[in-house]
Amino acid sequence: MLETVLCGVTMKSPVIAASGTFGFGLEYANYLDLNTVGAISVKGLSLKPRRGNDGRRICETPSGMLNCIGLENPGVESFINDILPQLSTYDVPIMANISGSDIEEYGKMAALLDIEGIDFLEVNISCPNVKNGCLAFGVDPVSAAQVTRIVKKNTHKPVIVKLTPNVTDIVSVAVAVEAAGADGISLINTLLGMAIDVDTWQPFMGNRFGGLSGPAVKPVAVRMVYQAAQAVHIPVIGMGGIMSGRDAAEFMLAGASAVSVGTATLCSPTAIVDITKELEQYGQGKGLVNIGEIVGQCK
Repeated sequence: MLETVLCGVTMKSPVIAASGTFGFGLEYANYLDLNTVGAISVKGLSLKPRRGNDGRRICETPSGMLNCIGLENPGVESFINDILPQLSTYDVPIMANISGSDIEEYGKMAALLDIEGIDFLEVNISCPNVKNGCLAFGVDPVSAAQVTRIVKKNTHKPVIVKLTPNVTDIVSVAVAVEAAGADGISLINTLLGMAIDVDTWQPFMGNRFGGLSGPAVKPVAVRMVYQAAQAVHIPVIGMGGIMSGRDAAEFMLAGASAVSVGTATLCSPTAIVDITKELEQYGQGKGLVNIGEIVGQCK
């Protein structure tokens, strides 16, 4: 009852491991069966290796956390040569999450990842924790559309564009990337936040600002998913503070065809399978044949 088809790709469930907190997936192989996960959105990739930000990178907040990891990753070529072959031994769709410092980098990465073993591209145009990073692409509909077009031009894979909540009008960006050819959208990425150490009187995070995630952002995320889903005709992946199967159902009722689980994984390494089971139990309790029956039912 959980099987889902997203942008032409069949998944065992609509519950995806969100980019960032699940590493490349292999890190969790000793805690759960990766073959049971709906899909894995791998740790954010850049064209060249990145060492990430200096100083403190994570800060716990009420009902959530701030992070400023800074997209630390080995680079796309190392991922393709060293990590993807290991991931490909599992029966789970792989979503490559990509970020670029300019539009051309997005195109280069899309071309490099247009290979067997990659099922989707998730285009991160909204990384608030990287200095001189990709936040500007996500806040401007024109720039967001430009990135979408160049990625689509360089790949045959379904393109999911990940939107930032740090905007005044999420709908205009969602509509712009759909018009530019996006096959789907995912939202929300983290909200831009800050924490100050009251003992030292200095920013707690090494990058000063960080991305806020966890249950604290869920009402904002549900609202934005609802607004975006009302405005576009492509699938929506909802994320932001999902900690239970009922949370996942809430996003689907708002219009999400699938959901991504992020911060919950840091609380429990088995969170994704636990949430998947709870979502199945919820659907059975409602007498559903397939969980997709609830998508967009909140009008």
